[in-house]
Amino acid sequence: MADRYPAIEDHAVIGDLHTVALVAVDGTIDWCCLPRFDSPAVFGSLLDADKGGSFAVSCQAIRTRQLYMPDTNILVTRFLGADSVGEIVDFMVPRHQAGPAMRPGHLLVRRLQAVRGEVSFTITCRPAFDFGRCDHDVHVPEHGGAVFSCRGTGVDLVLRSSQKFSVVGKAAKAAVTLAPGQRLDLLLEWDGQPRPPDEGEADGLLDYTVAHWHNWLRHSQYQGRYREVVERSALVLKLLVYQPTGALVAAPTTSLPESVGGVRNWDYRYTWIRDAAFTLYGLMRLGFTDEAAAFMTWLEARCREAPAGKGLQVLYAIDGNPDTPESTLDHLEGYKGSRPVRVGNSAAGQLQLDIYGELMDSVYLYNKYGRPIGYELWEALGRQLDWLEKNWRLPDDGIWESRGGRRRNTYSALMTWVAFERATRITRQRGLPGPVNRWREAADAAYHAVQRQGWSPDRRAYVGQLGGTTLDASVLVMPLVKFAGPSDPRFLATLDRVSQELASDSLVRRYEPDGSDGLPGSEGTFNLCSFWYVEALTRAGRIAESRYIFEKMLTHANHVGLFAEEIGQSGEALGNFPQAFTHLALISAATNLDRALAGRLAP
Repeated sequence: MADRYPAIEDHAVIGDLHTVALVAVDGTIDWCCLPRFDSPAVFGSLLDADKGGSFAVSCQAIRTRQLYMPDTNILVTRFLGADSVGEIVDFMVPRHQAGPAMRPGHLLVRRLQAVRGEVSFTITCRPAFDFGRCDHDVHVPEHGGAVFSCRGTGVDLVLRSSQKFSVVGKAAKAAVTLAPGQRLDLLLEWDGQPRPPDEGEADGLLDYTVAHWHNWLRHSQYQGRYREVVERSALVLKLLVYQPTGALVAAPTTSLPESVGGVRNWDYRYTWIRDAAFTLYGLMRLGFTDEAAAFMTWLEARCREAPAGKGLQVLYAIDGNPDTPESTLDHLEGYKGSRPVRVGNSAAGQLQLDIYGELMDSVYLYNKYGRPIGYELWEALGRQLDWLEKNWRLPDDGIWESRGGRRRNTYSALMTWVAFERATRITRQRGLPGPVNRWREAADAAYHAVQRQGWSPDRRAYVGQLGGTTLDASVLVMPLVKFAGPSDPRFLATLDRVSQELASDSLVRRYEPDGSDGLPGSEGTFNLCSFWYVEALTRAGRIAESRYIFEKMLTHANHVGLFAEEIGQSGEALGNFPQAFTHLALISAATNLDRALAGRLAP
């Protein structure tokens, strides 16, 4: 079964700011949801090699290579033969500006070309609408290409090309041999019109897309020694932003397993308040303030819509819909047999009190370094702080979304302190109204809870639960959010304990496996925690160690610089891919490490 599925890390990603496609190193598109991130998959062979559907372009080659065109999200897959070199240039056309991108539908372009020698390509396009639950008809026009019509929906997926195709079952297939320098363009359009490509159409779309990404990345203010990996992380984070609303998905995939064959398979195609707030911080510190402004607009709407007397949800659909019911797709076998395959996420109904700290920290930074926040957003945030003031002592499900029952999590109390501390800072800096004395009292109470109950004298470390003894990597953020000084003895003792018991080489686990998370099986090390570890070492002044571990972590990126959620025992990627939180933490770790190496990191 395993041989039927490419490794998670053997993929790159392209996108149009509404959705993405994953392209495997063999030239197969095996994941794409249309028309947006949380739509049902049209190509989903990553979750079922037989039923999922794919868009494959292949040719004989000794080896394949992938790279992005510089400073873009345009992918080149190279097929290196004994006496030939073929290439596929893959991209989706961004849709948020005037110009060719504003055509109806979503447009994916695949340009096949013979770079050296004669190259023979085989093309097989077989969609599987609605995760393979909707049957379709295939029609091949006389002028070339193919039309795939999902029965009973009126939706067509149109493959536009000058190449003639044959119908083979539910697929359209073609074989083409290109002489040196020849090209063939394939334009796949959601709900498009069956017509051949216009003369020079693909050239214009490519030029437009190159210019779009170059213009966007030009706003980056990062000039440090890790520029290449930081800017690749910024580019992938931008791909995960849903342009119409400014919301950011945690990852564009569902049910890629945290342990192959296990049940820890979740749908990440939604917007977590926590992830989006941290990612906003990452993009903003690089100079991308437009993304911050768009997210603030989305966030204000969520705060205003929250029912009276209730807090924010943990996650929402990208359009702000709070309804994300979780169900399983039992007809799919899952990646390498990892079942169930889930759509939706019931974590939306969990209580995760830490989200208010991440939220208020991002608002504080946006107000300070971006644009001043408005009155209506401040009023909406005030209502959320009122709710938090009454409820922060409740047991909750925590940052790791435990399904083993609610507990009083140290990280939640820590971020409660952040929420009220940042609120008081904003009132002081802007003169905005607020019950500052009450907020300060709440911040002090949360601070004392962490220090008195979150510290374990027996473990000589801050631990995962108030009054508990289990180590948890989430406490590594203490100096990052200014809760503890980087040379604080308690924090340094905790850092040593994490180094000894949660870290292995450059890799860090989320927590000690004590069976309390309510799920069977195991998981890999958590990339987010590994980058938090790097930043904690940096702030503690252990610069040489931090740099070595950071550069080791970079070796765990895939061939085009992307990270999934976790890393397995053999260095394989696990979990949904690519993951926003990981790339945000990479940006933060790289930025602060670079400043420390230059002697510019403030205590």
